[in-house]
Amino acid sequence: MEYNSNPGEPVTTALLLAAGIGSRLCSLTKNTPKSLTLIHGKSILERLINSLSQQGFKRLVVVTGHMEHCFRDFLGNQVGNIAIDYIFSSRYKTTNNIYSLWMAREIINEPFLLLESDLVFDPSLLDEMLYPDRIAVAKMQPWMNGSYVTSNRSQQVKTLMAGNTDPFTETRYKTVNIYSLSLTSWHLIVKRLDQHIADGKVNDYYETVFAELIADGSLAFKIVSFDRKPWYEIDTLEDLAEAEKLFPADTYKATRAVTLAQPDVFIPHFNNAATFSSPPLKTTGLMYATKQL
Repeated sequence: MEYNSNPGEPVTTALLLAAGIGSRLCSLTKNTPKSLTLIHGKSILERLINSLSQQGFKRLVVVTGHMEHCFRDFLGNQVGNIAIDYIFSSRYKTTNNIYSLWMAREIINEPFLLLESDLVFDPSLLDEMLYPDRIAVAKMQPWMNGSYVTSNRSQQVKTLMAGNTDPFTETRYKTVNIYSLSLTSWHLIVKRLDQHIADGKVNDYYETVFAELIADGSLAFKIVSFDRKPWYEIDTLEDLAEAEKLFPADTYKATRAVTLAQPDVFIPHFNNAATFSSPPLKTTGLMYATKQL
């Protein structure tokens, strides 16, 4: 399948996968979802919502699981111009993100932006992700691991791989876990998701499905580089420390695009990066700060 170079209308629906427990953040996620963890007084979720609002999104579908009521309390059914819909995954403790994505098959029937709830990024990085069938990536360095893609001269994805075990023979790009999908691509993905779920593969990653469809020529993505501005994937306490360095308080706009309700739960604030000795290099995401030194 060739990538459709005609961008068409911008995507205005987003799907946020937020069912996970966030166990690697220890006690911070015992009583609250990971995405409500604060970075300089603003939660990951609030930053995501503001980014979507700035880009003109009109609908957000949230797949919840752990502490599901916190999302409803925090977001309600409308945030600014964004209508909020929820899908509760009752099997969140025993399934992976492939199952969360599969659960959205009946509620989304339009092009959409797929993203995960543990990401912080400069809002302008979404500028080129507003059109279907694009994948956010950052140039992979030897110390990184996780899913990656290779591309051709037209900046289209050639392969998507789940791990980084082989020596580098060509330029690779780390996946940021943000994708824009056309309705045609989504229908293809749902068919393959149905097969995986029917086979009991509920603990796989959805990247497995994407990789299969890319390999057989059914799915095509154009890569969008996130190297020009900071982004970070937050999985651990060390990641929070790095995120506080990359996104200092004075870089967050004082005038917010949306007004959010405040949930009646404890929201942890990680405001002392020095408490944890951060690793020299992060292996699951882009070490933007290191690359800029």
